[in-house]
Amino acid sequence: MRLVIARCSVDYAGRLSAHLPSAIRLLLIKADGSLSVHADDRAYKPLNWMSPPCSLKETEDNLWTVTNKAGEQLIITIEEILHDSSHELGVDPGLIKDGVEAHLQELLADRMEVLGDGWTLVRREYPTAIGPVDILCREAAGPAVAVEAVEAVEAVEVGTALPRPRHWAVEIKRRATIDGVEQLTRYLEYLNRDTTLAPVGGVLAAQSIAPQARTLAEDRGIRCLVLDYDELRGIDKAEDRLF
Repeated sequence: MRLVIARCSVDYAGRLSAHLPSAIRLLLIKADGSLSVHADDRAYKPLNWMSPPCSLKETEDNLWTVTNKAGEQLIITIEEILHDSSHELGVDPGLIKDGVEAHLQELLADRMEVLGDGWTLVRREYPTAIGPVDILCREAAGPAVAVEAVEAVEAVEVGTALPRPRHWAVEIKRRATIDGVEQLTRYLEYLNRDTTLAPVGGVLAAQSIAPQARTLAEDRGIRCLVLDYDELRGIDKAEDRLF
């Protein structure tokens, strides 16, 4: 990654045109070829940017031209460079699940009975070429079941056994949204190519689920399951309640 702090003006030429007058700005050039122009505000959002694939051409008169595959250009006129440094960041390990979602996965791995009587854990973070499935588990006398984790879905209570499937991939997240349905769909498409698992059904397990996600999941034949985080942790047990 290259970080350049410079006094510069910026012009965008493409479907529209835009101009940033001269000011001191941060120019961020990443290894993927992207370039973004930042001011000292707006949090993470850049003033202007060019997404990859694109190419950067620098001339001796400090004119930078970034061009993407559509022919759009970001033209940066450098007046003064205050800082210019490059850093090798290496391969990023990716986003780590937040504490609650990761804990849900651990709790489900320890409490397979939430998914069905007699189910046993095969492996957490079951590896595939498109990413790890949170949990791989097996029915007492049935086929393998793939499980992934979510913290949101309405309608089915924790402890309700799933209908006996042939195979199941279960997605677990904090809040189930359309993105979660799409992720589970990709896992299902991949897992169903494995003749030792196919056919594989899908389960979206969560504490709450967006109505649009539920509609899309059900339309694709994916089942929904509600998880009670406190009950899974043993903090709030239904049998201990007066009401």
